[in-house]
Amino acid sequence: MTSTPPFPLTGEPLALDLLNTRPADTGDLIAGPAGLAAWLTVQEGRLGPVGKVGPAEVAAVHAVREAAGAALAAARRGERPAAGALRVLNEASAGAPAHRELVWTAETGLAAAPHRTGTPARRLAAELADAAAELLTDPRVRDVRECEGADCVLLFLPAHPRRRWCVAAACGNRARVARYYARHKP
Repeated sequence: MTSTPPFPLTGEPLALDLLNTRPADTGDLIAGPAGLAAWLTVQEGRLGPVGKVGPAEVAAVHAVREAAGAALAAARRGERPAAGALRVLNEASAGAPAHRELVWTAETGLAAAPHRTGTPARRLAAELADAAAELLTDPRVRDVRECEGADCVLLFLPAHPRRRWCVAAACGNRARVARYYARHKP
């Protein structure tokens, strides 16, 4: 028996992965601590350590997601994002300042690893706000697309200009099957 992946689309820029935690058909996938913890596990290696996830982390991530969504919608249209959305993202980013910390490991030698101060909720919100800022200032922000699948609202940044669906094996296949049945309808 195969199980449905808990998150329908991951591996996009981190800010898009965050926005895609609210697909149309299943509701908010990170509505509570368990959902957020599962999403953070999927994002392993892309974010710093968070530790135990609780209501504070969920609230912080939701605030960043709402602001990032509003700012991205405006940026995709070439419009100025709302001042409130930018304020939320800027405050989240400033809530846990980052600095480089020199570390030594036998495998890699000397490295400068990013280190943030603040509570786990503030660190997580800051990292996600920085990811949103990176996407919003990327020249390709206007290339971000919404999946053309029926009732799908997931966003992606296409690597190929002909990409139309978030996941070709899911939304793309449903569209192809629907076209086939429409052509062969008695």
